[in-house]
Amino acid sequence: MSTAKDLFIIALDPRFAEAVGQGDLSLALAGAELVDLIGTQAVALDGDRVVPGAPAGQQDGLLDEAAAALLRQAPYEEVQEWLWRRGRDLAAVYQRTLEADGALSPQRRGRLGLGAVRVEPVDSPARERAEGRLAVAEPVLCALASAIGIDPDGDGPDEGTDLGDGPVTTVLAAVNDAVMELEAVRQRRSIEAAAFANVWRVP
Repeated sequence: MSTAKDLFIIALDPRFAEAVGQGDLSLALAGAELVDLIGTQAVALDGDRVVPGAPAGQQDGLLDEAAAALLRQAPYEEVQEWLWRRGRDLAAVYQRTLEADGALSPQRRGRLGLGAVRVEPVDSPARERAEGRLAVAEPVLCALASAIGIDPDGDGPDEGTDLGDGPVTTVLAAVNDAVMELEAVRQRRSIEAAAFANVWRVP
């Protein structure tokens, strides 16, 4: 299992799902993929530019797709550009993949089981792995989870573990910046929509 799959399973946990936006999650998944690609040396960072290494199998279909999607011509792309490009609708891609793998199943919420249907992680080794990483506060996973609003301890945003000034820290900082930028876009659109509605409101 990849960090991105672990993050997705955690994000669908009923304890956290309401707090996580799909756009935020998609950006964080793209960041998680990049962290794993750095870990296998399929990618290196030159400053904040994503420099692909030699193509290599990642033992994970979605990570293989991510590696194949890397821009392989200089000056390469910045981490932020990767997050927005790769992250487009990425949460939906992970949902389809994990459903096909049997790691997710539809659950009906509400009285008498008549509420809306949503997918949730099933009891599986994949879920145990993801929850285990969260339980031991694995730094990268916890930083990504915190960026999208997951607070497993209920004690506010996680300050995180100091990972130094390496490429993983650069990616995590970029994820935080991208999520904040997306929230700013949401707020701006909300204000614009409210202003437009006021124009047409009858006195």
